[in-house]
Amino acid sequence: MFRSLLACIALASLAPMASAQEAVFQTKSLTPEAALTAARAALESCRKQGYQVAVAVVDRGGLTQVLLRDRFAGPHTVQVSADKAWTAVSFRTSTQTLAADTQAGKPMSGLRALPRFLAAGGGLLIEGGGSVYGAIGVSGGPGGEADDACAQAGIKAIAASIEF
Repeated sequence: MFRSLLACIALASLAPMASAQEAVFQTKSLTPEAALTAARAALESCRKQGYQVAVAVVDRGGLTQVLLRDRFAGPHTVQVSADKAWTAVSFRTSTQTLAADTQAGKPMSGLRALPRFLAAGGGLLIEGGGSVYGAIGVSGGPGGEADDACAQAGIKAIAASIEF
């Protein structure tokens, strides 16, 4: 009987510890070096195709980690690339998908009125091993498909280091 009582007391004392552990969580983030590698690879991919672009990499919370602008990229590309990356990570989907899903007359069309929301190709999630690490946004190519291709090249450059 005494042992049963001690066992119950021991189990009861562990319950608060379990609650405390559930009150916090851990996340994985890209290092600045990985974000820079992705941005450089995207910029280089666009350069090889003759495009002058800006590339932004944001963390999982939408904060810019890296922003690169090629010499002759238009001044608008800085904000647009950052907004594409922010949009992709905020909605956990590509901006090309959002461009289709938020067309006028569609149920999600109201999202286009949100500040920073940018529904045009060029914003992709950076994911690996079941985790979202952030997003990459490219602006300045001749259309969303071109921006997407450069963003994909950036992700490919770090894929081996974030997959597990």
